[in-house]
Amino acid sequence: MKIGNFHIRHHDAFINFTDMLQEKTVKSVLNKHKQRDDWFLDDYSVNPYEGCSCNCQYCYIRGSRYGLNMENSLAVKINGPLILEKQLQARARKHQYGFVAVGSATDAYIRQEEKFKITESYLKLLLRYRFPVFISTKRTLIKRDVDLLAEIGRTAILPADLTQGLKSGIILSVSLSTMDEKISARLEPGAATPVERLNLVAELSALGFLVGVNAIPILPYISDTDHELEEIISAAKKHNAHYVLVGGLTLFGKEPADSKTLYYQFLESNYPELVGAYNELYGNKYYPPRHYQDRLKQRADRLCSHYQIRNCIINDNF
Repeated sequence: MKIGNFHIRHHDAFINFTDMLQEKTVKSVLNKHKQRDDWFLDDYSVNPYEGCSCNCQYCYIRGSRYGLNMENSLAVKINGPLILEKQLQARARKHQYGFVAVGSATDAYIRQEEKFKITESYLKLLLRYRFPVFISTKRTLIKRDVDLLAEIGRTAILPADLTQGLKSGIILSVSLSTMDEKISARLEPGAATPVERLNLVAELSALGFLVGVNAIPILPYISDTDHELEEIISAAKKHNAHYVLVGGLTLFGKEPADSKTLYYQFLESNYPELVGAYNELYGNKYYPPRHYQDRLKQRADRLCSHYQIRNCIINDNF
């Protein structure tokens, strides 16, 4: 390993860091959850980058305890592959297998991944140590890795309690908050268009992957209307998604780069008539009240039932 204008050659994964990204060294990259995520089924998470070029204005990282006052900057963990291998090796030795969410606080396939291939290097390590993988993305670059992802799916060791419900060690999701391309371009400027994302679902499904749509976050009074919600779920079904997960919008912080500040700027510019409704819905909290969340879930469940598409990754009776 050479530091500065340097490269790391790690087994069959080559990473060339010559771009103007912030560089940092870390002591850990693999995060173990206290308990498995109920929605995504992951026990671990790993983030190839800090920051994200999708630049979603509502991103929960902005202003939350996971990324206080996040600016529009990116960082790479220059020793990430070396650290990840040590951590995977230790977990595998103890047979502590579980799904690893690749890109929980960033999109694993941000624009810079095309050059640096950090996500690819992480996936090769996860394949080597036979860990199952969950990925949610808003970008089509994931198609580059379909052969690698398929191999992970075939060889990963599943947690014993998931073996009845899953046939593969790879779960893929494509995130979608709205079908409106103008809204998407304003709120998710670095992401693929909604149509491109739905076509990606269809392509991944045709390749045999377990793939669904994360309709998260649904935007109150914008994409949570009966018409918009049905449009998203029916489009997911049409594009052969296996499931749809529907979740509400969280808004954090008060600083200029925080999600609540940025999202309210979006409202004031595009939907000034909704500002009062949002103030009433959120108040001083970062999430909408329980009655709103329950009603959103009930409506989504009815639509999923109508279109015969699962509202969870696997059935609850696995």
